[in-house]
Amino acid sequence: MVTSIELLNNVRKNLAELISGEVLWDKEILDYYSVDSSSYQIKPKVVVFPKNQNDILKIIKFSRENKIPIVPRGASTGLVGGALGSGIILDLKNLNHIKVGKNFVSVGPGITKGKLDLILKKEESFFAPNPSIGPYCSVGGMIANNSSGSKSLKYGSVIDNLLEVTIITGNGEVITLPSNKKFGKAITNFAHAIDRKKYPNVTKNSCGYRLDAIKNLNDSHKIIAGSEGTLGIIVSAKLKTKKIPQQKCLLIIEYDDIVKSTKECVNILRTKPVSLEFVDEHTLKNISHRFHPSTKCLLFVEYDTNLKKNISKLKKIILGRIVCELYAELDIERWWRFRDLALSYNLKFIPKNMRIPHMIEDAAVPVEDLDKLISIINGINRRFDTKSIIYGHAGNGNLHIRLISKRKDKKLLKKIAKIFFIKVIKMGGTITAEHGDGLPRSEFVKLQYGNKNYKIFRELKKLFDPDNVLNPGKIITEESQIVRNLIQF
Repeated sequence: MVTSIELLNNVRKNLAELISGEVLWDKEILDYYSVDSSSYQIKPKVVVFPKNQNDILKIIKFSRENKIPIVPRGASTGLVGGALGSGIILDLKNLNHIKVGKNFVSVGPGITKGKLDLILKKEESFFAPNPSIGPYCSVGGMIANNSSGSKSLKYGSVIDNLLEVTIITGNGEVITLPSNKKFGKAITNFAHAIDRKKYPNVTKNSCGYRLDAIKNLNDSHKIIAGSEGTLGIIVSAKLKTKKIPQQKCLLIIEYDDIVKSTKECVNILRTKPVSLEFVDEHTLKNISHRFHPSTKCLLFVEYDTNLKKNISKLKKIILGRIVCELYAELDIERWWRFRDLALSYNLKFIPKNMRIPHMIEDAAVPVEDLDKLISIINGINRRFDTKSIIYGHAGNGNLHIRLISKRKDKKLLKKIAKIFFIKVIKMGGTITAEHGDGLPRSEFVKLQYGNKNYKIFRELKKLFDPDNVLNPGKIITEESQIVRNLIQF
């Protein structure tokens, strides 16, 4: 009698004989690929390193024939388990080609943002989306999550900087969008059918499928931004690049009251900053600067055009105290590192047994309602005896929240998440601004968009992936995964 282990080993060996890339299933490899930067752990059956597009085509065919799902993986820096799955992990690090053109760059999904930045810097250009994990994330992962960063106020998210994308669908078709008319027309038809009123009223959103961003055939490629590997495996992308600004100024403003700082954001936005970022008092302890004893939070405000005019406007309207006004590149970079490392700094001082997993960490609301979002967080802390670390992109109404609690109760975690998400949606916000829905939030996508839009999402998924082999359980799911497969529970 053939055992299940023998069958699995046969599957692995057959896959290894099929492609030119590596196929690994050592225990150490499977353990390593069972985690990413989230709070989840799922052990895969096998890890594959395709060398080229032909390898991926063979893997997808194999996946469909053997009913084994595929999960594409970049640099594993995601916070919501998007790169985890129990089937085939497809590590795309070998697809790392790059070709720089005029105002664009063509890349493979495996290239890291850090390497891309270095190459573009030689051309005095840059790719604008800049997640705080910065150099370490892959471009494929950025596209999959529709990543943003601190400069999205002016330059937008990945969806605003993606010009073209080539993917392999779940049934093995190689398509390039927006030039593929068959898929382009279908995507556009879906986009025209959605209830746009159900989409959040925010400037950045990575929840569900971004059909709202598609007005015509020329926008059809945007559907891949934020699709989390559920519609196709990215093999190449053409990205918009910009010239590096010749002048910059970063101002650090301190406030004695968090709510007052959030209420100032609407007025600050009128001065047209590139960035408007927020960190609470927990981060201040890790910054080598002597702040006023009463300081509760900081705003980081950066400009890269009309410095004198915009800074003059800012100084006339703000109530906070300007701590620093920085023009030198090294000084600006130093302070941005403080901001980018906000979570890392804070986690050093929080025992692991008190860290609540990433679940409600990525909401965004209309900027004028930021103070209400703070009130919701404070209400949760009072009701459930939790504490919170808050930082994020205040200019987009997007705050990253890390809860701290001694209580380890899965039902409690799910209850907190649902209460929070319902309140955010009622405010016209999104439960996922830039990190992806992944394992904790996919079950709430229907809550965000309603039955009509969710049904259209299902039809869209079926068009691209009829056998549901591409990252199943992400975005489209009927199962509750928010507290399943948590590492610390």
